[in-house]
Amino acid sequence: MSAPSSPVASLPLDAGIVSTLSGVTTATITTILLKKGLRNIWMRGSKPIRTGQKRLVGRAFTLRFVPAREDLATPESWSSPISTRAAIEAMPEGCIAVAGAMGVTDAGIFGDILCARMAKKGVGGLVTDGVVRDLAGVLGTGLPVWCQGAAAPASVAGLTFVNWQEPIGCGGVAVFPNDVVVVDDDGAVLIPQAMLDEVVKLAPEQERMEAWIMDEIGRGVPLPGLYPMNAETRSRYDAKKG
Repeated sequence: MSAPSSPVASLPLDAGIVSTLSGVTTATITTILLKKGLRNIWMRGSKPIRTGQKRLVGRAFTLRFVPAREDLATPESWSSPISTRAAIEAMPEGCIAVAGAMGVTDAGIFGDILCARMAKKGVGGLVTDGVVRDLAGVLGTGLPVWCQGAAAPASVAGLTFVNWQEPIGCGGVAVFPNDVVVVDDDGAVLIPQAMLDEVVKLAPEQERMEAWIMDEIGRGVPLPGLYPMNAETRSRYDAKKG
């Protein structure tokens, strides 16, 4: 297998966008995108590998696996120009590696050595609908990971790595290079690149509104007319906000 002919270039992500979205929960982002008609943006199976991982925001750097084929999925393939090793060397600082592993849970896509290299390069984190291996070692690298768990066998036991920086499916979600990924304790959520500016504009206000609603609940206000807001509640909120 030869190297990819034209991988999609990784784009930088504005520090202001990262700062804004770092203060917005994935739950809030799903609500905003639901209002825009997007329902399928939460990656199933991508769970935090440990509690307390901070919320991360980054451009998606995609990796695609397909079912294992015996002539391709071999230990020798690890030295191929198309390999997870080569893909990791192409990852820019701050990206979030998103690996589509078809939900396979009996072959670990990355272990401690590869995760250590990603951490050393400043990769923000790893998101996959598959699993990792060498769990204790992966945890020791400090690389934030969202996955389905751990399995001892290597990736080639069940998967063939075929390319990076092309459209993939991860957890039932279509992920394109340079889409934006936000991850926290609720999992991994995708923001399509074309909708990024709108989400960044709307998200802080959604968070402020929900915080105000929580305060109202703390005061004993009943839910009907509060959540969602009716016209009277909206007027009270606007007056308080102003």
